[in-house]
Amino acid sequence: MVRVTTTNRRDVLRTSALLVAGGALAAGCGTGQDAPPAAASASAGSASGHPAATPRTAPAPRAYPGQPAQITHGPRTRPQVALTFHGQGDPALATSLLATAERNGARLTVLAVGTWLDEHPGLARRILDGGHDLGNHTQRHVSINAMSEAGARQEITGCAERLKRLTGSIGTWFRPSRSPTASPLVARLARAAGYPHVLSYEVDSLDYTRPGADAVTRKVLAEARAGSVVSLHFGYPDTVAALPAVLHELGRRGLRAVTTTELLS
Repeated sequence: MVRVTTTNRRDVLRTSALLVAGGALAAGCGTGQDAPPAAASASAGSASGHPAATPRTAPAPRAYPGQPAQITHGPRTRPQVALTFHGQGDPALATSLLATAERNGARLTVLAVGTWLDEHPGLARRILDGGHDLGNHTQRHVSINAMSEAGARQEITGCAERLKRLTGSIGTWFRPSRSPTASPLVARLARAAGYPHVLSYEVDSLDYTRPGADAVTRKVLAEARAGSVVSLHFGYPDTVAALPAVLHELGRRGLRAVTTTELLS
C-alpha cells in the first residue's frame, strides 16, 4: 500500500473541488467504453490562460533508430518513465494534472483528441508551454482499427491538421484510439501522415474504469520500471488524486517522469 505524505496530501487537497464534480468523465480507450460527455463549460482561452494559437512551431515527429514501429517502452538502462495521457475531458482536470506534474518537476506526454482541441484550442499551447509532449490521438476517439482505410486516414489526418494549425506541427506522436496497438493498416496510414512510430504502452493504469485513486496508484507502481510507458487519462478525478502519490513514489525509487521524447533520446 502506497502511503500519501503530508506534501502529497496538500496536492490532493488542491484538487478536492474538482473531485466533487466527478460526474463529467471522459471515456477510456478500452473497447466498448462510453463516449465522453461534454466537458465542463470553459472557453478555450480561459481554460488555459494562453491564446488559441501562436506563431511558435512545436516539435515535429522523428524516427528513433533501433525502436520498433510500435513503441511500448524505452531503454531499461536509464531511471526514467513516460507518463502518457489520453487527452480529452474536463479542461479543469487537465490543467490540474499539468500543474501537479510541473510542481513536482515531471513532464508528461499528452495524446490529444481532435474534437477536444476544437473545443479547447488553448490547451494545445498550454501543454507545450509546460514542457510536455503533445501528440495525436485521432480526431473523434472512435475504434480506428475497425474503420475503413478512408475513414481511418481521416481520423489521423483530421487531428494532425488541427495540431498543425494550433502549434505549427502535427505533434510528436500518434496513438490509436480504442486500442493499445495499431492494426497494420492504421500503422501504415500513420507513417504516411508523418508519424514514424506508433506510441503504445506497457503499463495500463485502468483509470478509465474509475477504480479509485488508491487503485490507480497501486496499479501504476506495481508495474512501472525503468523505461516504462504508462497509459493514463485526462478527465478522471481518480487520476488527479493519484498523481501526487505516483510521482512521489517514483521519485523515491529514483525514477523520473519525463516526456516520451526524452525517454527515447
